[in-house]
Amino acid sequence: MHKTYSQTNIPFRIRNSLKGEENGFPDSTGDPLSDLSKDESCKKNCTCSSCVLRAPTISDLLNDQDLLDVIRIKLDPCHPTIKNWRNFASKWGMPYDELCFLEQRPQSPTLEFLLRNSQRPVGQLMELCRLYHRADVEKVLHRWVDEEWPKRGRGDHPRNF
Repeated sequence: MHKTYSQTNIPFRIRNSLKGEENGFPDSTGDPLSDLSKDESCKKNCTCSSCVLRAPTISDLLNDQDLLDVIRIKLDPCHPTIKNWRNFASKWGMPYDELCFLEQRPQSPTLEFLLRNSQRPVGQLMELCRLYHRADVEKVLHRWVDEEWPKRGRGDHPRNF
């Protein structure tokens, strides 16, 4: 004989997670697309929550080789009075030994710094530019965020499969 349990014997958190479910499967009576209008598709400048762009991260920036080249040209060189990748990396907590190690590698230290901080928002990188008076780099990043990033964002639209 099949045993049944009353609602009171099921712990509260499990009972709440089972609401609208039967035998562990979601209740199919609800319309999963009820919040989407079936006749309406998003327009070019749509501001719905599905279309609003997320803030770009450094990993997004790493996909633009032209932008990377410009940033590397500006931040790789070592100059006694101009702040560079080393100041940025140090500010974000990179240890001294690691800074020295990156300087010895054949790859761009700026690229290495960006790769290690790829999940940070580009806005934080722009803040570092302001902090270290690197308006030249900030201007390049600002232009990319305002002009290039929105173009790329259209391809990330959640309804485009």
